[in-house]
Amino acid sequence: MTEATGASMQSWLVAPMDEAVSKGIRRLCRAPDVRHVAVMPDVHLAEDVCVGVAVATAELLYPQAVGGDIGCGMLAVPFAADAVRLREPRFAGRLLARLGELIPARRRHRRRAIAMPDALCAASLSDQRLCALWRSTGVMEFATIGSGNHFVELQSDESGRLWLMVHSGSRAIGPAIRDHHMSSAECVGSGLKCLLAAGESGSAYLNDAAVARRFAAANRRQLALLVEEAAFGADSGSLQWSEAITTDHNHVEHESHGGIDLWVHRKGAMPAWPDQPGVLPGSMGTLSYHVVGRGCAAALCSSAHGAGRILSRTEARRSITTRDLQRQMADVWYDFRQSSRLLDEAPSAYKDIRAVARAQRDLVKVVRVLRPVLSYKGT
Repeated sequence: MTEATGASMQSWLVAPMDEAVSKGIRRLCRAPDVRHVAVMPDVHLAEDVCVGVAVATAELLYPQAVGGDIGCGMLAVPFAADAVRLREPRFAGRLLARLGELIPARRRHRRRAIAMPDALCAASLSDQRLCALWRSTGVMEFATIGSGNHFVELQSDESGRLWLMVHSGSRAIGPAIRDHHMSSAECVGSGLKCLLAAGESGSAYLNDAAVARRFAAANRRQLALLVEEAAFGADSGSLQWSEAITTDHNHVEHESHGGIDLWVHRKGAMPAWPDQPGVLPGSMGTLSYHVVGRGCAAALCSSAHGAGRILSRTEARRSITTRDLQRQMADVWYDFRQSSRLLDEAPSAYKDIRAVARAQRDLVKVVRVLRPVLSYKGT
């Protein structure tokens, strides 16, 4: 076991970290083999390891610093259409209804089966129980969006062009992979567990996490195709895939930083290598950005992955009313009948995305600003 040495840490913050978040970051910095921790402006408290961090190690893997939703990320792709079309109430209403039919939050709501790509079906996981889950639940959950802050959003850029943004992850298979490998990981204190990257257990985790990432990326692409079908029917080719931007923010990668090979864990942090395109979503009902990375070494070439919560889901449900939500979503089409279920996703439950973007100006450059027109969330 590599001894704890006390990692370096650098942060880009909208406001000072509260004590619980600060305590979690300090604990992470003291963990064995952790060399550097970069804290993003959307950092917020989560189980085990805070969301909004990039963590570098040399030999050890920390599944908790990736989280359960392995491969969760963003897809942005434009339509060959203008956003003005969504000003028509009938069109917007029909589209919301159609999205509810085609894109269920969970597999039990599915109305039609959608096959996974052959390459995914043939993927091999490290344990028989995971393989069985992959063949059953994985197949059933393909082309579902999930709940929480996962979404499909139609947006308008500055020129009025219509864009699609999809946020979803690896569904049930990601948490199953994390839990399976956590059961054999070594305890290092303060509730943290690790795997030796060069060992059999570390190799198995890396294999399984890679499968989850591929599932999540394929899932987002399939969701985009279903949105295209819902919006334009048989008019294939509406999505302009040559301009698509895709990124994920829950993963571990072997990378070179300052000439040193490191395992970089990102949990709610987006890769931001020099000129790398990325997607920085706001909260439901607020602006989002397309960005390119600046390759900031101290940030482990990473950036925020979104606005970041300022209210826990419990706090949001307690303090935000349906009238508050409807007022905050006044200019965005959404299913108002679901308002009571969406209180914890209200814009006021999240940080101001404009402040997040300002706080990380040395991490990414904004290249496009998008305004939400229609938002669909699984409930």
